[in-house]
Amino acid sequence: MTRQAILVIDMLNDFIGEKAPLRCPGGEEIIPNLQKLFKWVRERNAQGKDDVQLVHIQEAHREKDADFRVRPVHAVKGTWGSDFVKELYPEAGEYIIPKRRHSAFWHTDLDLYLREESIDTVVVTGVWTNVCVRSTAADALANAYKVITLSDGVHSKTEEQHRHGLVDLSIFTKVMTIDEYIDAFEKGLDPWVGAGDPENKVK
Repeated sequence: MTRQAILVIDMLNDFIGEKAPLRCPGGEEIIPNLQKLFKWVRERNAQGKDDVQLVHIQEAHREKDADFRVRPVHAVKGTWGSDFVKELYPEAGEYIIPKRRHSAFWHTDLDLYLREESIDTVVVTGVWTNVCVRSTAADALANAYKVITLSDGVHSKTEEQHRHGLVDLSIFTKVMTIDEYIDAFEKGLDPWVGAGDPENKVK
């Protein structure tokens, strides 16, 4: 049976909300969708089902991080900006992966954690579709994981960037909606099956 990890990428104060230095307006739009997904996963876990896990990805830069040579200072480790938005705060037992680069796999223990948990499929959500989400998905594929993108669980700074990101992701991940993902699991199906199908379209 498949075991899957839903990566919630950078749903942090420095990306979400009017005061965010790297604001991703689309990120605010997907909060209700992700809340629905969180509720479903947590209810499954409460029933003793551990085949789907929430893993929270958190940018946590050092104060003089090289990333700030090309982007504004943001998400410095230990600050309010690096903390998760209150609507999507991790609960006890949910794993948190701090990162300093776009990909959640780059110099983190994400791959080790996934292998320890016998995870075979990575599901990407969060912001930005065309940057951190795409980079993480690409590295997940490079590490031999099956990859799913939840199209209404990711977003970017603009609708155009989001759509372009989804088109790229559809080349090497299974693109589906949150409802389609949940429905597949509830029917006892592996949502990733059919990733190479011509009907794998951006929704």
